[in-house]
Amino acid sequence: MASSSDPSKPVVMERKKKGAPIKFLVPLIYAPALPLIRLTLRHKPVLRDRLFGLVLAGAFAHGFYLVTDIYDQESK
Repeated sequence: MASSSDPSKPVVMERKKKGAPIKFLVPLIYAPALPLIRLTLRHKPVLRDRLFGLVLAGAFAHGFYLVTDIYDQESK
């Protein structure tokens, strides 16, 4: 029987991550950006609406990614 201190096996050290993963902090960036887009581009309605729609679509895509990632981890 090999003991746990067998020198022939490499030692794998895992670091514990401190704090939240960056994927959960992304909404802190685009959530305040949505009202700022509406307020700052008040005089350019075409650009305002396109940029707002693009950021909102990105937010929904990010949420969809997070939800599918959670379901993928639960199924394993």
